[in-house]
Amino acid sequence: MKIVKISPKKSLNKAFLKQRPLRSEIELFKSNLIRLLDKIDEIEREENQKNHIRDFLRDTYYKETNEINTKDTKDLVIHLGKTNKDKVGVIIEAKRPGNKNEMISEAKPNSKAFQELILYYLRERIEENNIDIKYLIASNVHEWYIFEASYFEKHFYKNKSFVKQYEEWRDGKKVTKDTNLFYNDIAKPFIDKIDEEIPCTYFDIREYEKILRNTDKADDKNLIALQKLLSPFFLLKVPFANDSNSLNEKFYKELLHIIGLEEVKEGTKSIIRRKEKDKQAGSLIENAINILVTEDALHK
Repeated sequence: MKIVKISPKKSLNKAFLKQRPLRSEIELFKSNLIRLLDKIDEIEREENQKNHIRDFLRDTYYKETNEINTKDTKDLVIHLGKTNKDKVGVIIEAKRPGNKNEMISEAKPNSKAFQELILYYLRERIEENNIDIKYLIASNVHEWYIFEASYFEKHFYKNKSFVKQYEEWRDGKKVTKDTNLFYNDIAKPFIDKIDEEIPCTYFDIREYEKILRNTDKADDKNLIALQKLLSPFFLLKVPFANDSNSLNEKFYKELLHIIGLEEVKEGTKSIIRRKEKDKQAGSLIENAINILVTEDALHK
């Protein structure tokens, strides 16, 4: 098996890449990524490393929309909704920066980190019947390898012989149920036999450090692809508005608030109406109504 690295810019949908993020989104991304860089410790426990990654992703993108946490033996997962009851969309294996023996590399793709991702994928796919996994990620905080789930589906889940070996190991029909047996005696030799290239999006955040820490805002254009790559629009494949005239969702909600309107569901339709609760005295619609009422009273 050979890993083929693809840059963040080349991995993104061209229409999505053209959409400029808000200045506030870029600033939030920069400050949180700098904080992540400053927390990196080569010898710190992996438990702490995954917490740093979780905090960065949650605080930058997913706090209001998606649960990010551990799940059974998986270091981190991003759920497709706000709770851990929602399906898993992304699986993340986190390694210490100093743990070079277990981390994936271009020279050593058949690493423990990759073998662990395979095990986690099979557990989700087979035991949880999860057909909604989007990506699998191996990261040592500095380096990120992002694989589309479709390659794990094709090479591992669809291989009946490999799945049979996994199920026999899972069911205690091998000499031991220890995970090292799965990694070393089932996954490793199977990966060695794969004679195909597997593409993955790759980046190293150290390459962006100079841009992150300088004060030249013009340089921020070099961060856009990376900022978009880790967003739900890429990692969870959330649809984005492919229209230069479309309103940013945050701006749209703020606009409704200023006017004094709200968007609600009536059956299957979304309608916009005057706020029934928490009316804002200073909103445009309330001001207009007050003026009309006053004018009507004066003419009576």
